[in-house]
Amino acid sequence: MSEQPVLRVERGEPTDEELAAVVAVLLAGLSGDGEERRPGPRPRWGAPGRGLGSSYGPRRGGWRASGLPR
Repeated sequence: MSEQPVLRVERGEPTDEELAAVVAVLLAGLSGDGEERRPGPRPRWGAPGRGLGSSYGPRRGGWRASGLPR
């Protein structure tokens, strides 16, 4: 049975520690549960456009609209 190398160094002469670090990073990426993780919903207080102003101005019913969700 002929075993093919999984990792091959093309250039340079890495130390054993450097190779171990590369292998550890690669294995850490492969050891997940197979699900792609998506970031959760971003809080509205951190939204970039929050400080740009609001559509609630001095108008008829503006005070009521200011308390309603967008």
